[in-house]
Amino acid sequence: MITAIWISLAGLALWFAIVLTKDFLTHRKTLEDSSWLKTSVIGFVVNFFDVLGIGAFAPQTALLKFTKQTKDKHIPGTMNVANTLPVLLQALIFITIIEVEPITLVAMFLAAALGAVLGAGIVAKLSEKKIRLVMGFALLVTAFFMLATNMEWIQGGGEAIGLSNGKLAIAVIANFGLGALMTAGIGLYAPCMALVFALGMSPKVAFPIMMGSCAFLMPPASIRFIREKAYNKKAAVAMAIPGIVAVAIAAFIVKSLPLDVLRWVVIVVILYTSGVMLYAGLKKE
Repeated sequence: MITAIWISLAGLALWFAIVLTKDFLTHRKTLEDSSWLKTSVIGFVVNFFDVLGIGAFAPQTALLKFTKQTKDKHIPGTMNVANTLPVLLQALIFITIIEVEPITLVAMFLAAALGAVLGAGIVAKLSEKKIRLVMGFALLVTAFFMLATNMEWIQGGGEAIGLSNGKLAIAVIANFGLGALMTAGIGLYAPCMALVFALGMSPKVAFPIMMGSCAFLMPPASIRFIREKAYNKKAAVAMAIPGIVAVAIAAFIVKSLPLDVLRWVVIVVILYTSGVMLYAGLKKE
């Protein structure tokens, strides 16, 4: 089953790479005036920290706007296209180097994908402000319990690499919801880390689960952006190439971290994401 997942991801990567390369070469004489250097640095930095679970979209949006590298209307498409290959590589690496029980892995992948497809219509009707507030507070509570566990105030967490029965059902339902929330701009990484911890699984297991979930979603979405010409071709390619290098470097840093250190990394990531969401939810329109 793991081999089938690996082959599927490799196939998605090849499909996406062919579509992107063809579009880039077709328009190579009319590329945008973005800076190769600035966008390359942005791509490397955000994808390096993406592997640590920080997420790329929020800092990438800020950096692209601050450096004025693309039109605002092209930022979503540019980020999706730029990050697709790095995310696919993340998934391939972590599924290979971190063991997860196959049924749990596949079930959560499918749940996230179905959530993004079937849940989009429902999420679209919800207030993004309220979603961010709820998620922000939920992540804050989770971070507190993780901190309390690390400080040995309470017992919690675990080192399981798979789920069954009721816990598996909860994981599938929750990941379906996280897949749907991605359509509202809510990142999947930190909430998935929180979910894995809450269900008693090892923090390391969160990495292949969250990265694989996104890897199955992004290629079709990015190809749609490409076909609708809703992205900055030069900036996307310039960020994608160093982004792949950054993923390869950061992945083995995460792999080598002791479990207790990794738990602290996860706490910082969740607190950071909680703060970003609460700030976005509380600020005036």
